Amino acid sequence: MGSQAMQSKLWGQRPEDWANIQKETGLSAYQFTLDALDISTSTKLLDVGCGTGYFCKMVAELGAMVTGLDATSAFTTIAQKRVPNATFITGEMEELPFLDETFDIVCGFNSFQYAANTKNALAEAKRVLKTGGRLVAMIWGNKEDCEAASYLKAVGSLLPPPPPGAPGPFALTENALLENILTDLGLKNIVRTDVNAIWDFPDQEIALKGLLSAGPAARAIENSGFDKVYDTLKLALQPYIRSDGRVVYHNKNRVVISGK
Repeated sequence: MGSQAMQSKLWGQRPEDWANIQKETGLSAYQFTLDALDISTSTKLLDVGCGTGYFCKMVAELGAMVTGLDATSAFTTIAQKRVPNATFITGEMEELPFLDETFDIVCGFNSFQYAANTKNALAEAKRVLKTGGRLVAMIWGNKEDCEAASYLKAVGSLLPPPPPGAPGPFALTENALLENILTDLGLKNIVRTDVNAIWDFPDQEIALKGLLSAGPAARAIENSGFDKVYDTLKLALQPYIRSDGRVVYHNKNRVVISGK
């Protein structure tokens, strides 16, 4: 059993806020990926954990044949409206509904770490990747380089204690775990780059809408109630409010590209 049932419930609570506010925070990593890859009208690309289709739209505009898969039907519905000429499927990243060696490029932005078993999800991504194709995975950079770690810590304080050994949000980053998994799976030519990722919200209320739209916040709301989560996150973002009212977090995303 994979992660679809749980993640769909969590990420589907506020899909419009995610689509309109939070998803754009990955723009620098999306652009870096496009610059690093040769995208053409013959490219077949799969975005695993495509969310509301922000990256898929960028790729489709280059003429590629785009497929997006996400656990959350509310996200794929929005994505289909955003990118009508792409194909979107609601499904399980650890049981991809595609034949072996279907895609030239498989991407996962802030998604593989939400699999019930990350190695299984990456193995599936490799399976559907053509020989000579490339797999792109984006995760958090080092914790000390991510001001949003304070947001994740605030959310974590409102969740029940995790079981012993449970991975945290930076688990794939620490000790090059992601790269080690890719190596164990036989992927090669692994290249890692940290990309600046600035979360820039126009004001406090929009920042809170964006932060509350993420799956971990939804879990915290289930456990501690909306008011408690709202008040805790409002307090946690105060150090990042600028004199003009904007809320800005400086972070890094790690983009890892490997080949089959």
